[in-house]
Amino acid sequence: MIVVNGNGTGRRAAPRLMKGNEAAIYGALLAGCRSFYGYPITPASELAETAAKLFPACGGTFLQAESEVASINMMYGASSAGERTMTGSSGPGVSLMQEGISYMAGAELPCVIVDIMRGGPGLGNIGPEQGDYFQIVKGGGHGCYRNLVLAPASAQEMADFTMLAFELADRYRNPAVVLADGFIGQMMEPVALPLSVAAPIARPWAVEGTAATRRNLITSIFLEHEALERHVRALQFKYDKAAGREVRYEEIALDDATVVLVGYGIVARVLRRAVGLLRERGIKAGLLRPMTLWPFPSEEVRALASRARQMLVVEMSTGQMVEDVRLAAAERCPVGFYGRQGGMVPSAEEIVERVEALQTGSGAAEVQHAHVAA
Repeated sequence: MIVVNGNGTGRRAAPRLMKGNEAAIYGALLAGCRSFYGYPITPASELAETAAKLFPACGGTFLQAESEVASINMMYGASSAGERTMTGSSGPGVSLMQEGISYMAGAELPCVIVDIMRGGPGLGNIGPEQGDYFQIVKGGGHGCYRNLVLAPASAQEMADFTMLAFELADRYRNPAVVLADGFIGQMMEPVALPLSVAAPIARPWAVEGTAATRRNLITSIFLEHEALERHVRALQFKYDKAAGREVRYEEIALDDATVVLVGYGIVARVLRRAVGLLRERGIKAGLLRPMTLWPFPSEEVRALASRARQMLVVEMSTGQMVEDVRLAAAERCPVGFYGRQGGMVPSAEEIVERVEALQTGSGAAEVQHAHVAA
């Protein structure tokens, strides 16, 4: 599926200026979420701040937990009771949640986690980065499970993708993650919010303290080997279904492109400008922006690799998503990499320089393996 703008449908209010972090909270409330459990951390603190203001005002619950470990387990309880629930954090905090996320995936409990990525590893800094791709897209916690992962590239998409994340989480009874770099969380842009609030949905599997739900069981423990194998296979069947239905991406100037740029989040916005600059120089460049990082648009990458001369993946990391691009491309064309780290954001001019080096062959090896120091 191709989604060009991710803005959804239906009537919307006049745009208002807000940060991406704020937009995610508005999107959650409009999606019917009624509880937020979390712990503030820069550059994601506006998530908790805005939730603290708005959730109680809307009849919901905001609770600043004593830690990120506590917050994810509070979500386990809220989701078990049938509530749409969420949290928000950044890399170090999400690292602490990994066990709980695995538990929720194993118990098939829907929830939404907003991760505003910062520099790492360790404490790193509070600058924007994209180094959480591995821990979010590849699982992070133990066991055979997947997160549904959406990658917004604007404040508008922070609202829209958060609403979509709740839909997907319920559709597949699974954690869904809105994964954004610090720039997308912190930048202020006009956001047009829907005029309607999602209606509550029935969750017949939940434990609601009623006679009708007395026999419902929420658990991720299966002590019999055969029982756990059946459960894991059922989870995988669900993930296979999602992989076939929920792929979303944006294409720009790819019809005749010989050079395909690939990036997400704030990097995709830089690459959009780079495409224009390269076209002015006579280089037929195009952009593929994954909007779902899982499921990943592997088939589209494969198709583009079959007709392109070169692909260049750009990330604010030492190279994480590039592994999925190379796997999908399957050596159909060279896949180069260019990265910035530590809060540094690549410029469009840097990308143009790298692509031009590729065109002459002088920078092929450097681009293939470059990890640019901050």
